[in-house]
Amino acid sequence: MRFGFVHRIMTDALAALGVLAVVSTASLDPWTNGVLLVGLAVAIAIPERWQSKPALRHFATGAPLGLFVLQALRLVLGRPALDVAVEFAALLQIVRLATRRGAAHDQQIIVLSLLHLVAGTVLGGGLTYGLCFLGFLVVAPGALVLSHLRREVEGNYRQGARDRTGLPVDVPRILRSRRVVGRGFLLSTCLLSVPILFFTATLFVLFPRVGLSLLLLNHPRQGRMVGFSDHVDLGEVGVLRTDPSIALRFDLPDLQDPPPPRLTLRLRGTAFDHYDGRAWSRTLTERRPADRSPFALDTYPLHRFPDPARDRRIAFDLEPIDPPVIFLPSRAIALRVRAPSPLAPPDALLVQRGPEGELRYGGPEARGLRYEVFLPPDDEPLPDVLPASDRGRYLDLPAGLPPRVVELARQWTAGVESPYAKARILEDRLRREYRYDLASPSGGTPQPVDHFLFESHRGHCEFFSTALALMLRAVNVPSRNVTGFVGGTFNRFGRYYAVREGDAHSWVEAYIEEGSRGAWIPLDATPPSGAQPLHQTNGVFVYLRDFVEALSQRWNRYVVGYDLRTQARLFDEVARSYDAFRSRRGLDRGAAGQLTRAPVLAGAFLVAALVGYLYWRRRFRAASSEARKAKPPPPDKQQETLAALYRMLEAALAPHGVLRPPSLPPLRHAEGLREHPLGPEVLDLTRIYLEARFGGAALSEDGRREFERRVREIRATKPAPGALSDDVAL
Repeated sequence: MRFGFVHRIMTDALAALGVLAVVSTASLDPWTNGVLLVGLAVAIAIPERWQSKPALRHFATGAPLGLFVLQALRLVLGRPALDVAVEFAALLQIVRLATRRGAAHDQQIIVLSLLHLVAGTVLGGGLTYGLCFLGFLVVAPGALVLSHLRREVEGNYRQGARDRTGLPVDVPRILRSRRVVGRGFLLSTCLLSVPILFFTATLFVLFPRVGLSLLLLNHPRQGRMVGFSDHVDLGEVGVLRTDPSIALRFDLPDLQDPPPPRLTLRLRGTAFDHYDGRAWSRTLTERRPADRSPFALDTYPLHRFPDPARDRRIAFDLEPIDPPVIFLPSRAIALRVRAPSPLAPPDALLVQRGPEGELRYGGPEARGLRYEVFLPPDDEPLPDVLPASDRGRYLDLPAGLPPRVVELARQWTAGVESPYAKARILEDRLRREYRYDLASPSGGTPQPVDHFLFESHRGHCEFFSTALALMLRAVNVPSRNVTGFVGGTFNRFGRYYAVREGDAHSWVEAYIEEGSRGAWIPLDATPPSGAQPLHQTNGVFVYLRDFVEALSQRWNRYVVGYDLRTQARLFDEVARSYDAFRSRRGLDRGAAGQLTRAPVLAGAFLVAALVGYLYWRRRFRAASSEARKAKPPPPDKQQETLAALYRMLEAALAPHGVLRPPSLPPLRHAEGLREHPLGPEVLDLTRIYLEARFGGAALSEDGRREFERRVREIRATKPAPGALSDDVAL
């Protein structure tokens, strides 16, 4: 493979991996990502012969200045400084790719790609970034070596250096050469990534986590999941039921074997109490910090403090969502949200409680959240008190509601006194007599609920929940509309349940009083077919999707989310495993127990590894040197080397006025220089050359070096006065 071609391919690969590492974070807006990808493809596709044209030279001068002015203007207009810096570096990389000339520009491209890799770490560091990082480790050693070689070649050319033949260094010929880069070179440079990766992983695990990344977590994210707003309009469908994007994941303890492929876990997000005839909203909007336990600042009791011996625990991984709502099961009694770092201040993560029981999070963890929810035993009641002053908000009906809606509700519950029985009757009638349909025509009418109940008889979940809430209020049962998720599909690789955006749902909470106690009861009038997602759940694509999602989840949890707490837990597990091993082997007793402590073993291992490496390196280098000295070069290679050595000798004699005519044999030419001060040396070197090339004598590596040394001494000798010329009489 040609030297220049391989060098360009590796340099382009590093540049592409750096830009992709930034784009994969989804921190930049889609238009910027599109411009970067298109510009990258165009810059890489520009032929090398075009890059010396005057137009591109002018572009290389003016484009960076124009980009600087543009990004400065965007910074003044309020664009985040980090985004501006990353975009400028990426655009500058594209300009350099399109206008590069020589090794110096290629090294600039490598440096910029490294900066992009660092920026990708700060902005996201997801699974795609991890793949870009691994690719960078594989390609970078070869690209750096080739870049250094090319820079040395070009430097020798600028300094007027000459090759063995005495001619100036031919840079284009070297770049076209197929002898510099072979399969062995590519394999060896790629294998360098193995120790680099091992060293990097070791440093990553052992380096103390000090929580400095908290300074960068306030950076706004693009591409947040949207779909839970502060109002619900019946004329719109908030989250598409076919969207397979993951909204959150949760782990269940004590999974049965085999785990059910799908659960119907109801996760409450937001609730609304006011309906104006078309949309739901909240009467109260004030939020306050949620009450925390004085015994554990990361725990928020919703009903009571959790009891680990009785209560079930579910761990959640919530993706970025706007607004940042915390989704909870209906019977959650407590919430535990850990700070991003043990060194973070107590208010580093702020949980706010809004009206209608809504919880939101903020602070540095606004890019997603990991939390735990505690559930009580099934037989434990969770009473809730509805103040008399608030009861009217949950019984209010819109002024323009058609009377037949109220009459229908009373007709269905005629003769029933129990509020709970009324709620179940209304829920059952809507579920049995109406049909789920995302394309309901009722949304475009002035009275969508009336049209849904009496005309179309079909609609999506917002129509069912709205109709049920209004009909409950018509029969004097307080109610509110709730949005969230229902479901969870098991991931066989990650052993967790994934809740997708397509699992978004709307239902009703009714306040039911029985005796002196009351509680909010969830009711869902949507037919079972409408409560299920429409995205695919089987097939090869789903199998591969689950694998990638599980890998991404592990990457985010154990790499991106690797903090001081995780580090301490890892070290503690390693220590416990080592102590258990010593106990099984009986090494924890007596003097053996003192000699097998972890620091001693670790130090001894490191010393032994270092000594072994140094010994191996010395023996390997010695053996390699001896092998090179003992093994003669191949015949074709030797003939080529000998011819180059004699040309070097002739070039060294030229400044002394000694030139061999083409018709004169080398030996007769050397014998004719007996009177020349360099005659004996030239004759001896000529005989060595002839014996090796035509006499069958092998010229070793040391012999070649000695020949070159003597020729260099001839070249360094000053011409003597009256030196013979090329017309010496023989």
